[in-house]
Amino acid sequence: MSENRPKSPARALLKRIGRSAAVQGALTWMAARHIRVVGFTTRWQTANGEAAQAAWNGEKPVIVAFWHNRLLLMPHCWRSTRPFNMLISSHPDGQLIARTVARFGIGTVAGSSRRGGREALRGLVRKLQAGESIGITPDGPRGPRMRAQDGVIALARLTGIPILPAAAAVSRRVVLNTWDRLVVSLPFSRGAMVWGNPIAVPRDADDAALEALRRQVEDELTRVTAQADEMVGAVPIAPAEAPEHAAA
Repeated sequence: MSENRPKSPARALLKRIGRSAAVQGALTWMAARHIRVVGFTTRWQTANGEAAQAAWNGEKPVIVAFWHNRLLLMPHCWRSTRPFNMLISSHPDGQLIARTVARFGIGTVAGSSRRGGREALRGLVRKLQAGESIGITPDGPRGPRMRAQDGVIALARLTGIPILPAAAAVSRRVVLNTWDRLVVSLPFSRGAMVWGNPIAVPRDADDAALEALRRQVEDELTRVTAQADEMVGAVPIAPAEAPEHAAA
């Protein structure tokens, strides 16, 4: 018979401290400062940047898709003053990320495929209808790593806005032992930003077509991510073993 073990008082205290407004404010300040230092000291090169030019010019919004392990690199990629928003988990850890990217003028919509999915979808649709671009990690918030879920396809189908795969890489980095193999960049690197080919999702696409498009997004994202890594001499991170996919 299993027991419900009480939490350690010390652990519970550390958890409360870590979620306090003062501590989170300090953490987000340090994280944003680190991202800025990396940006200023890195020599960046861009591949296929013209794919994002229309969105940067404010001519039409896009759904920027990138893998979760590049989350801390993406603030370097949006080279525009046009509004940009990211779908971030409503979990406290996700809100820490939201407060960090807010320091770069990036808005957020709280939610995920597991929590607040419908509310998040409505929020994303409103942003796109207002002409604002959004960013999504199709493998977030918990994976499997570098395996696209259906949410990004459903959003593109509903709004008629194309999906634009993107990736960033740096030559000097630390890869954390997390589910996504999160990339933490180091200063004085060589950096690369790679934009993929836009992927449109027809409103009348049937289940077979939607699954083919999901795989196309997955394959294109893996391609541009590997290209970005190769451009800076980094070892590409392999996707997790493919699960048997079931359309939502």
